[in-house]
Amino acid sequence: MSPVDAWFAANTSSWCDQALTDLVAAKAASGTRVSLVVPARNEAATVGDVVTRVREALMETTALLDEIVVIDSDSTDDTFAVAEGAGAAVYRAGEIRPELGVATGKGEAMWKSLFVTTGDVLVFMDADLLDWDTHFVPGLLGPLLLRPEIELVKGYYERPLADGSEDDGAYEGGRVTELVARPLLNFLFPELAGLVQPLAGEWAVRRSLFSRLSVPTGYAVETAALIDTVGLVGVDAIAQVDLGRRAHRHQALRDLGAMSTQILTAVWSRTHPHGAGDLPLPLRQYLPVDGVIAPRTRYVDISERPPANTYLEQA
Repeated sequence: MSPVDAWFAANTSSWCDQALTDLVAAKAASGTRVSLVVPARNEAATVGDVVTRVREALMETTALLDEIVVIDSDSTDDTFAVAEGAGAAVYRAGEIRPELGVATGKGEAMWKSLFVTTGDVLVFMDADLLDWDTHFVPGLLGPLLLRPEIELVKGYYERPLADGSEDDGAYEGGRVTELVARPLLNFLFPELAGLVQPLAGEWAVRRSLFSRLSVPTGYAVETAALIDTVGLVGVDAIAQVDLGRRAHRHQALRDLGAMSTQILTAVWSRTHPHGAGDLPLPLRQYLPVDGVIAPRTRYVDISERPPANTYLEQA
């Protein structure tokens, strides 16, 4: 059996392997506090349902979660009000420790969550969930509550595109994973080849580990967390859980290009001594304008936040 196959056999499980009552008992026995963090940007249509369902099932019905925190990343819609009305503690990312500067992006929101949450374990869940259930949270928490050697847990799931087409059931979600992230990890970090969905937005991590990680401010946060976790504590500290099914909205291809750029530069920074720098990276793309193909340059933020430990110790 190869090392990857051995890791997969030892560290892959399903959300239904552990009873919710056992997880609540383990949480109480260890005195562990758990925070659910939902990074959100212009997700007023879905964030209220995410917060409400999790709060009712996992805070009011059973005591698995201690807090639900939404980090609003410069939304221009009613995301803040909707999330607050659903019962979450809501913070604007730019207003959290503003003396540390302000950036935009998913990773920035997740990094800033370290300054406003109290949990020993952080569970991250995307705000744009369409086809999901509250078992996502206990599924992710299972390995962390029951196996003290586990530091980070990734979710994976069936990922059909939810674009309203008749082909909705085809498992075509995760294009950036299959075309960029998986080939890169298999080539440069083969010990991570056992991850089914390395870019999954549903994952959980011990605060003691996440606060030691350098965090890309954008889409590469998941990739960087896996690579840096292996470097700090080894691949055997990572587990993954089958969460069933999750549908997501179809992203525009050119937006996926920007996301891929962030992943490529995050991996480059971890394999080259001088890194990729912090300045926005120009990405030249092409699109039709008035019947002809025209270039468009977008500037992709590839900045990273340093480990939050230093700032937390100073607070």
